[in-house]
Amino acid sequence: MSNRCYKCFKPENACLCKYIKNFDPCVKFLFLMHPKEFKRNRTGTGYLSHATLKNSEVLVDLDFSKNIRLQELLSDSKYFPVIMFPGEDALTAKTENLNIQLSNKTLLVMIIDATWFCAKKLIEKNPFLLKYPKFSFYGSYQSIFTFKHEPKPEYISTIETCYYFIKELQENNIIDKSIQPEPLMTVFKEMIKFQLKAENERILGLRPNTHN
Repeated sequence: MSNRCYKCFKPENACLCKYIKNFDPCVKFLFLMHPKEFKRNRTGTGYLSHATLKNSEVLVDLDFSKNIRLQELLSDSKYFPVIMFPGEDALTAKTENLNIQLSNKTLLVMIIDATWFCAKKLIEKNPFLLKYPKFSFYGSYQSIFTFKHEPKPEYISTIETCYYFIKELQENNIIDKSIQPEPLMTVFKEMIKFQLKAENERILGLRPNTHN
């Protein structure tokens, strides 16, 4: 395995840090990462999201019920914890009186960062997470990450989840509309461009047919 950049967590020859512009989304994003996702430095977007979003954190674990840092954050009264998870009972940015429910607390948004198979396993291992309010989108989105095949078109990447989450909050005056979430998509698009270029070079025999 090639050396990594420990900011964007990509191989040094694919470092994306020059495209990262971090900003404060006025929301605390918490990426609950499966250990296998931690090793997936080619297509994972959790660390890119973390590098772009101020005050965000990445926690790598299998059993989060014993994760001290997660339990600290969940018990902190200044936060309103939610988990990004679909369901008929899920909150959305359009939920009536959401601002009243938040009661001047900061949203603590837990996002499972893993392949869909591993995400399912993490939820099975940590059923307590679904005791917290679920949050989902009211809009429909499709990923621009065509390089990576997902089970369904509406399954979007971690970094796109953060982007659309912020946009929907802004549309409903939950957070300041002056916040500019575009840096998330900027660095994401640069990652895709690099992956497509590298794949073309492999097809042409200009790059070894191996993946870091």
